[in-house]
Amino acid sequence: MEILWVLMALAMFSMVLLPVLRRRRGGVQLVSPGDPDAADPANYGFLRQEELDIRMPGPDADLLNVLDVVQRTQDYRAASQLLAGTDSEGETRWQRVQAFAGAASLELQQRPGGVSETPGGQWLRVWRAEAPKDAGGAAVHAEFLVQQAWRTSTPGTDDFRIIMEEARSACGDAALLSPGDPIPYIVELSVARGLAYSQPEFEKLWLKILDRAPSHMGAHLAALHYWCEKWHGSRETAYAFAEAAAARAPQGSLLAAMPLFAVFEHLPEVNLVRSFYQSEVVTKAVHGALYAVHTARPDDPMLAHVRHLLVPFLVRGERWSEAMDQLVHVDGHVGALPWSLTQDPAADYAIYRALAVAGYEANGGSPATLSR
Repeated sequence: MEILWVLMALAMFSMVLLPVLRRRRGGVQLVSPGDPDAADPANYGFLRQEELDIRMPGPDADLLNVLDVVQRTQDYRAASQLLAGTDSEGETRWQRVQAFAGAASLELQQRPGGVSETPGGQWLRVWRAEAPKDAGGAAVHAEFLVQQAWRTSTPGTDDFRIIMEEARSACGDAALLSPGDPIPYIVELSVARGLAYSQPEFEKLWLKILDRAPSHMGAHLAALHYWCEKWHGSRETAYAFAEAAAARAPQGSLLAAMPLFAVFEHLPEVNLVRSFYQSEVVTKAVHGALYAVHTARPDDPMLAHVRHLLVPFLVRGERWSEAMDQLVHVDGHVGALPWSLTQDPAADYAIYRALAVAGYEANGGSPATLSR
């Protein structure tokens, strides 16, 4: 037990001093604040920690503009129009459905309502009441219920099951409104995990998604959770699922990065072996993700997700230049794994960014040598 307390103390100590890391050739050292040799992420044009957007993995101006209108006016129609004009089989629609549902869920958490107060997220309720046949609204409502279950109750409890059963029904309603749309079935993947679908039942659901969007990265990531050791599968099953997805990935698909997500889902809680991040399994997964990044379309909505996950693996593997290359492309937005799992996504991201900058400069790098 003592070793855990020591590790926690060291981690907290490092968090305080990471902004003043010194770049010394061949290594990274902590220095006093104001040291002229300290690495400074601002020299690379990176945003200050307080300016980082924790809502999304990358920019989506249309979504942000519509979210602002909806939350300011409490009128759902702009959201309905945006989803109606978004390709139903693409990754962008899935991300936007998640964003609208998450916004409504957070509003409700912040303003649960009362005798004289309208509850947050009322615009979603009005959307469903006034436009019950709107497929976009139905999908957002189903995802909202899923997020509410995870956010407000504990898996295995009656409250959790009740909300998840309602979400399952909402997924069915959304699927009927748009038969070729994979989104309702992708939402149901989280329901399947929460309600512990049997493997045959889960595979039947998964086939419905493959029939509609066989290369959907978001769907594969949602399915991976079910197969993980902490849910209803095992490390071996999750790795096999991820490697099979990567093997059948078409040219330019980010599915080649799936093994890295499987490795991430099974990281040890405490790792005292420095060479772990240079091990064969991690190196192979990182190389697959880097290949996916280099061959993907620059506008692929899932590209930022892969780049974000690469950052901690590249930093921990002391691959400073490659880590900096990812940071150049994603800096400004941190709403992605692994940062989104922490209490302060911006702070955690900033720590790894500072490490990457210090390591890069310790090995001869500078703002002038960083390609953009």
